[in-house]
Order: sequence, then structure tokens, then C-alpha cells
Amino acid sequence: MKCLIVYGTTEGQTRKIGNFLRDRLAENDHEVTVVDALEPPAGLDPRGFDRVLVAASVHIGKYQAAVEDWVRRQADVLSRKRAVFVSVSLAAAGTDEDDVQGLAHCVREFTRRTGWTPAVVHHVAGAFRYTEYDFFKRWALKYIAWRKGGPTDTSRDYELTDWDDLTGFAKDFADSMVEV
Repeated sequence: MKCLIVYGTTEGQTRKIGNFLRDRLAENDHEVTVVDALEPPAGLDPRGFDRVLVAASVHIGKYQAAVEDWVRRQADVLSRKRAVFVSVSLAAAGTDEDDVQGLAHCVREFTRRTGWTPAVVHHVAGAFRYTEYDFFKRWALKYIAWRKGGPTDTSRDYELTDWDDLTGFAKDFADSMVEV
């Protein structure tokens, strides 16, 4: 079966997640195409794929504009394909009720702005890329991490993604491709 993964990333973690999903699906003999929403190939048509997965990360309460734009243009096709959405955020690493509600709000706004309601939304924790941030972003994210009990040593990066959970999600997604 043919699968399309379209992603948006700000610091690279969602790209890494998209490539990880590609590799897990390829292990199940699926043909997978991974595309950055910022640079989709000319003529990319999701109708040519059996299933579609969209992945984007939350930054300041919104997903990448390029992903929203692509999804808005393809909303009807995505609905017919039972496309799924992988939402990447630091909040997904915790259990704070405000964070859970905040993520639900981000997804609701995404669906409102794009006109697409995903068949499945899977939340995945992102990463702190302290070593890549400028002074102000590093300070702001360190403060947020401190408030939430997260890692605050800014001399290194922290990957919060649960790769075992993502492997299980990829298996479920691969199984659902067979059911189509």
C-alpha cells in the first residue's frame, strides 16, 4: 500500500518523527513518501495514495502555517482517505490537565481553520533543543520546563518523544492501511 506523510517542523523533531514513521511503515512493506509541507513537490496529489498521515508541531498555540495551508487545500481528499494527524508538542509529555485541554483546543482550532477533521489524532511529545535556541527562547523554555518539572539544564538537548509509543502507533496505522 502507498502512504503519504506530510509534515511541518520548526526545530526538526517532527521531521525526525515523520522519518521514523516512514521506516516503521516500510518494515511492513508499505511504500512511503515523506514530504515537507514547506516544499511539496509540484503535482503532489494525495488521491494517489492509499492513506495519508499529517504531522505538525505546536508552537505558541498553533501548527505550522504551511501544514494548515496544505491541509485546507486537501481537506476533502484527507477526509475520504481517513487521514490521521500526529500532533507534536512538549505538552504531550506531561499529564497536566491545563496542557491536555490546551492541546485539545489547538486541535479544535486546527480543524476549524482547515475544514478537516482527522480520523485519528495522536499526540506525541517533542524535544527541548536548548543548544539551538537563542538566549530569549532558551530562557523562556527553561522557565516553562521548570514550572512543569521538566529538564532545565540548557547545556544539552532533551528528546521527550516516546519512541515505543510511536512504534505502536505506526503498527496500528499500518494495520489500518490493510483494512482500507
